[in-house]
Amino acid sequence: MTRVVLAPRYGGPEVLSVVDEPVGEPGPGEARVEVRAAGVNPADWKSYGGAYGTDPARLPLRPGFEAAGVVTAVGPDAVGPAGPVSVGDEVIGFRLSGAYAAELVAPAPALVPKPPSLGWAQAAGLMLAGATAVHALTATGVGAGDTVLVHGAAGGVGLMAIQLAALRGARVIGTVGADSADLVRRLGAEPVRYGPGLADRVRELAPDGVTAAVDTVGTDEAVDVSLDLVPDRGRIATIAAFARGAAEGLQLLGGGPGADPGTELRDAARTELAALAGDGRLEVVVAGTYPLEDVAAAHRAGMAGHTHGKLLLVP
Repeated sequence: MTRVVLAPRYGGPEVLSVVDEPVGEPGPGEARVEVRAAGVNPADWKSYGGAYGTDPARLPLRPGFEAAGVVTAVGPDAVGPAGPVSVGDEVIGFRLSGAYAAELVAPAPALVPKPPSLGWAQAAGLMLAGATAVHALTATGVGAGDTVLVHGAAGGVGLMAIQLAALRGARVIGTVGADSADLVRRLGAEPVRYGPGLADRVRELAPDGVTAAVDTVGTDEAVDVSLDLVPDRGRIATIAAFARGAAEGLQLLGGGPGADPGTELRDAARTELAALAGDGRLEVVVAGTYPLEDVAAAHRAGMAGHTHGKLLLVP
């Protein structure tokens, strides 16, 4: 038996509970993983909150898309992107189902080796935000010579996007609140306060113009300012403002209606992300860790939108 988080019905964080369930043995192409940390993401609360529909046949839901842990058993032909998976391997799992657990059975192709230098919390918080950022920067063609505006620069995806854009040689401007400017500056971006007058403040920083924008927050301000500053709408991507983005002809990325999920691109990014984080060129900022039993509190903190970096569950 192992502890897992379940959502037996749709609703808010109050529907979540921790229960004991059998783990089972890994079958062909699978591995059993003892979870050391699991990443918390907006997609988790959207799944049981009804954003992706309320089909009762999907209940109970087991949230959690990413985790890091140690392989405790393998089935036949358990081969991951880096080769055969073995007992004792330290791995990062991405595109998992039910990662909020003390132990789970996962498809071996979802497991990549964890760099020895990377802590469990950092490893568990790397892939979803990192792969989303890679998708957004690739879709908007960000590279050397660009000036890119990242809305929500202190969030999980935003912090990844500003670092990866800087690594690509771009100049990065990131929107921030009052208490996150130093963090964003340390990670390679020029912070600018969001709120009334944002477009003018960005123009003062970048009088030669902004060539691309990545919206991680989904506000009207983020969309309006991006449209005001970026001449080419094809170089504006949003992972949150799906209705506005569709109406304005922006690139829609992720799991929203009409969005490009970028599955192959995101999966392909895992090895590069692990390498960058492993050698210290990419930092996973941990905003907080919670015991598995405090999953509702972790989700409420994430939904409030004031954390800087990633929230993690530790079984």
